[in-house]
Amino acid sequence: MNVRHKFQQDKTIKELFENHFDKGMYADEQLLFLVDLIHVFRPKKPNQVEQVFLTEFIDFLECNPNYITLFRDYFKTVISKNKFSRLLTDSGILNDNHFFKEIKKRLFEKFLPFQPEKGTLQFVLNQVFYLSTDPIWINKIPYEQIIVVYQLLGFTDIYENIKQETPFSEVVIAMQVLAQRMSGRALENDVIKMVPEYSNFESPFLGFEKELSQLEVIVRANNCHYIPSTELVYKQVLLLHKQCNDFVDKAFLNSSKFGISLSVNQNLLRIRQQLVRIRELLPLLVVENEEGKKRNSTLVLLKLIRYNCYKNNIRKLFLESTQLISYEITQHTAKSGQKYITDGYKEYFSMFYKAIGGGFIVGFLCLFKLLFSRIETSAFGHAFFYSLNYASGFILIFLLGFTLATKQPAMTAATIAQALDEGMKKKNQAKDKHTLFAKLFARIFRTQFIAFVGNVLFAFPVSLFLIWILDVVLGVNYAEARAGKLINDLNPIHSFAIFHAAIAGVYLFFSGIISGNIANRNKHYQVAYRIQENPFLKQTFGIQKTKKISNWVDANWAGVISNMWFGVFLGSTASVGMFFGITLDIRHITFASGNFALGLYGNHFLVNFWSLFWSLVGIGLIGFINFIVSFSLSMFLALRSRNIPFSELRLLNTSIFYYFKRAPLNFFFPLKDKV
Repeated sequence: MNVRHKFQQDKTIKELFENHFDKGMYADEQLLFLVDLIHVFRPKKPNQVEQVFLTEFIDFLECNPNYITLFRDYFKTVISKNKFSRLLTDSGILNDNHFFKEIKKRLFEKFLPFQPEKGTLQFVLNQVFYLSTDPIWINKIPYEQIIVVYQLLGFTDIYENIKQETPFSEVVIAMQVLAQRMSGRALENDVIKMVPEYSNFESPFLGFEKELSQLEVIVRANNCHYIPSTELVYKQVLLLHKQCNDFVDKAFLNSSKFGISLSVNQNLLRIRQQLVRIRELLPLLVVENEEGKKRNSTLVLLKLIRYNCYKNNIRKLFLESTQLISYEITQHTAKSGQKYITDGYKEYFSMFYKAIGGGFIVGFLCLFKLLFSRIETSAFGHAFFYSLNYASGFILIFLLGFTLATKQPAMTAATIAQALDEGMKKKNQAKDKHTLFAKLFARIFRTQFIAFVGNVLFAFPVSLFLIWILDVVLGVNYAEARAGKLINDLNPIHSFAIFHAAIAGVYLFFSGIISGNIANRNKHYQVAYRIQENPFLKQTFGIQKTKKISNWVDANWAGVISNMWFGVFLGSTASVGMFFGITLDIRHITFASGNFALGLYGNHFLVNFWSLFWSLVGIGLIGFINFIVSFSLSMFLALRSRNIPFSELRLLNTSIFYYFKRAPLNFFFPLKDKV
């Protein structure tokens, strides 16, 4: 925008009209007059104004009727073509692109928007209403004033002319294009697979397309070019539109049975968006009285402005595209989280024994990492060995049924969100649902507590015993060279222990996402069933063994892959940080306990009081940060996936606080609840 244009923005309506029509100051770029005119009415903060009035503009035109004629001619000059069907069919609706391509496309067009041919209505909208907040203040203009401007400018209603490239014709063409696109998309194999209930019936989309074509014939053949709401074909179109909506809703609902891929999710979202767009355009064909003609004619322009302004909305795309996928992922993690919630003493100590097993294996992993660190190799070599060490250990812990305490928050957060969602749906439990959730949280917290205790208590002695055995057998204290670093890395004051613990918490969250995603994908592609009925496997291993393989994959594959990637994340972080010249690493409470034992032994137990004190504090803080980061991210995703308002968290936190004041020991031990 040039300096001259900025200067013109500060002019009054009278000065703008005089500069354009009397002085010809906009001769070089006539459209800038309309840009500056709209700028006069556009509030700086549209959300903070109650109404936007056009009184000054209307009064000026009424007092200067000669400008009305000039303004009408001006409009005909800047808008010589009324073709805008592409805006109705494409703006704000997903393309055939995959999710990430669509994000990339919208980002590109947000900074460098598509510009239609000059002289078209869409080009004018792009140039004049270029801010995403424009629909907000336009909707705050009183309808009566919009009608007055409509009449002053001598606009005719959209029903007078139905030839090609007229507003009415563009609306009808847009609806037909949308209907045809929906029909083709709804008949694709991946979409039909989501709704087996419709396999024996004609697609409602085909019926909708036929009825819409018939409705167009009736409207075009009608002398007045519109229909009353009582028109039978119109009612049939609305009925079939509802059936198409039911089809999409059923497909989304069936995702819990069949899983869903991102591409199928995008296809269904695209169909839903097209259905919404048609539902918004259909009432434009219905007129009950003369006032209805004016209202529909102004609505066309208002809708076009809104669609054009929101066409590159990235936030809405991201939220819509990821909600169902995140729901399916958290559904899996919520089911997995059930086993991490103990009730009585039997389950409580069972979790303790599982944590002991996890701590026992981590003790070995700590020693192996120490030995791998002594290998003379590249940063990539160390990343490979560390990742192999972590991944194999985590997979072993998972397959043996042991537990790693920090893996629990990602699962239990989804369980809390699921319980909260179910509680919100039961209106009769609205009063005491938060108390029930506080008790659920207490059960989760004490399970996490005893798992931490089991992991930490056994990782320490196992690591200490193993390094001592090596020293006795080989006569070498392998921890001596790294003792200082192992101790100092736990100090929350003089090291990046807290930051590194947060990185580990993010990885724990990612591992939960990976687990849920793999489970959802396996369900969608029927991996277990494919293995079970694979003719080669049945001939090679027999039917029963193949079925066992299928069941094992169904039950364990998601956990194996997520633990493998969790190991890779932990093992490669330091090397990645080294490559970029950044101090990156991870701190995990169970490994911190084992490394503390190695550091003590390597230093011959000659550690001063403050080093000992800060190491113990550091281990506790590392565990807390591991937990809170993983739990918070997982909770955010779980609430987002279920459309649960975050205000519920405040109420939940309050109920947890009061419950803790009444029964604090219940957060650490499975005592009988007396409150």
